Amino acid sequence: MLFFEQQYKVVKITRCGIMTSYTAFSELADMVADLSQSMPQEVRYQRLLKVFRKNFPCDAIALLQRERGMLIPRATLGLGSDTMGRRFVVQNHPRLAQILDSRRPVRFAANSELPDPYDGLIEKTQGELYVHDCMGATLYIDDIPWGVLTLDALDPSAFDDIDMNIFEAFLNVASATVRAADWIKRLEDRLERHRMISASQSVQSAPMEIIGESTEMQRLITEVKTVALSDLTVLILGETGVGKELIANSIHHHSNRASESMVYVNCAALPESLAESELFGHIKGAFSGAVENRTGKFELAHEGTLFLDEVGELPLAVQSKLLRALQSGEIQRVGSDSHHTVDVRLIAATNRDLKKEVVEGRFRSDLYHRLSVYPLVVPPLRDRPADILPLAGYFLERDHRRMGVRGVRLSNIAKNWLTKMAWPGNIRELEHTLSRAVIRALSEGQDLDNIIELDVSHLGADMAPAQLSGVSRNDNEYSLELPLKEVIDDHKRQVICTRLAKYKGNKAATARSLGIDRGNFARQLKRLNID
Repeated sequence: MLFFEQQYKVVKITRCGIMTSYTAFSELADMVADLSQSMPQEVRYQRLLKVFRKNFPCDAIALLQRERGMLIPRATLGLGSDTMGRRFVVQNHPRLAQILDSRRPVRFAANSELPDPYDGLIEKTQGELYVHDCMGATLYIDDIPWGVLTLDALDPSAFDDIDMNIFEAFLNVASATVRAADWIKRLEDRLERHRMISASQSVQSAPMEIIGESTEMQRLITEVKTVALSDLTVLILGETGVGKELIANSIHHHSNRASESMVYVNCAALPESLAESELFGHIKGAFSGAVENRTGKFELAHEGTLFLDEVGELPLAVQSKLLRALQSGEIQRVGSDSHHTVDVRLIAATNRDLKKEVVEGRFRSDLYHRLSVYPLVVPPLRDRPADILPLAGYFLERDHRRMGVRGVRLSNIAKNWLTKMAWPGNIRELEHTLSRAVIRALSEGQDLDNIIELDVSHLGADMAPAQLSGVSRNDNEYSLELPLKEVIDDHKRQVICTRLAKYKGNKAATARSLGIDRGNFARQLKRLNID
């Protein structure tokens, strides 16, 4: 602290007013003090960005971590909430690639032809979608690029007066901050990860990331990582489309068996006549059509993981044979007299209520208890609305790369509509809805070289008004669950959202159609928390 006071007492005049270097380095000292404080990683990153934004005014700032050829947002200020779900593939974003390749901060000219990854994503834009002043720098840990810090502004001269010496001093503390956060996280993960063998995995074979900002999903992710380190059998429960296979992939990826394969079996597509052969294998001549020896799924998964998807669809005859393999750890190929011992970690998944299936005689009780050593319930999307926009950002970032467009953003009314939907088909339905929306927007003739903005009409709002959250509740459920005022507000919210969708977000037209003056309508929107 004394060093900062002695070396930096020069007064600087900036566009934004008078700022002393003394003040800047006083705040820098506070950042250093934060390194010794215990706080969640996300809080540490947000505090870091706030100090940067205060000293280097900008419309948006982001901290992105490099991972498997991508830059993943870890904290942002001034960018839409869906940005946290986006994954920026470095080779598809030349500005980010250029920042990563430089040892010094990089500032791009206002007339640079390189596309900016944040075009259309800055929150407070009013008709202006494209970033005009952009700069960024790589943060290093042990001389290895950890990720990047980016600052963006709509004013093309926003960063003209930045003192690069001060800026680099802040960057050094930022590197120390991410190093500290990384070190703390490694300590926290030590009990969860005894062995991680990801170096041998290609990007294509690596499991998809679980996108979830909600409390429910964060709790589930923690539980997944914890149970992954054991060899317990896991039963994943949840509705169709919630991502049960993704959870199974994550368990395997974080387990001590990650260097081995995870073998997938779709039990719903397993014919009863061939199920035993598929699971345990057969020898040549065991039955008509067995022209050669075949290794079953259990043997293929030896020392790895066997994932039985839709296990509730298994016929009873197959269930008994599966139970014997689980009890003894031995399998016998069809037509063979010899037994093979296998070391398999079993994960099963189903959208059925297996307890009910047991009661009704369609599922063996002893097999159910074997499978449900550690049950995990994946909540439906309607119970975790905080995850909808990050997931939307993830899918839109992927779709815009696939379809060769410059970028895709959601209008405010579209974001609001997405979060109000009940999503009976869960994440799969959301994914398909967004993919169709991009195609609809392109079919209208929107330019591939411009940012495409998706509105509710592209999302199909006029085709699914009954799927809005709360619409399906009947009067008895309303009376039992909510006070009268909340029932009325909920109904008003649904009516307004539906009407806004009809008029494509035009608030003036919507107010006229409802017979409300614009001032009163604006107050209603604010009170009902409608964007």
